[in-house]
Amino acid sequence: MVAFRFRVTGRVQGVGFRWFTRAAADRAGVVGWVANEPDGSVTGEVRGESHAVERFLTEIQRGPAASAVTEVVRQTIASSSAGTEFTMFEIRR
Repeated sequence: MVAFRFRVTGRVQGVGFRWFTRAAADRAGVVGWVANEPDGSVTGEVRGESHAVERFLTEIQRGPAASAVTEVVRQTIASSSAGTEFTMFEIRR
């Protein structure tokens, strides 16, 4: 199992990016959360098997058709230090 915090910049708010991210997580079989940030970016955490997390991160780098992803930055986190263990991928406000 691996866990990452991620931050996505570009045109990623107002284009269905969080819903796209949740669908990508469901397809990859990973758990975590995603949220909009005041600066226009989208952040979140993802946990799962290494290959599944990589698939998820690759997919969100493309984003939905209306988006324009500039960058996806990820930071490794320890699953145990990240707090709540998730059973699904949730959209936060």
